[in-house]
Amino acid sequence: MAHNSTISGRAEAHGGVAAKVTSVHEGDEAGILRIDFGDPEESPEKILWERFFDKFENSKLALQYHDETRDGATSRFFKFVGRGSVDRA
Repeated sequence: MAHNSTISGRAEAHGGVAAKVTSVHEGDEAGILRIDFGDPEESPEKILWERFFDKFENSKLALQYHDETRDGATSRFFKFVGRGSVDRA
């Protein structure tokens, strides 16, 4: 499980920013969290890391990520999972 500074640092090192999916949030609620790499499939709204981590902590999330792809290239794979599902071995 990665800590907040690790998460934001890794995301930013890969060109990512904290974001939320705008079509599913209510009012000031953060809604579904994303790390936005500028991919064209959706229009996430950029948010401050502080707000991102408030939702992240309240939802008891963890982040899984890969450093490299199978062929050794740099990976941008990030996946939010429940903390209870993380193998801490």
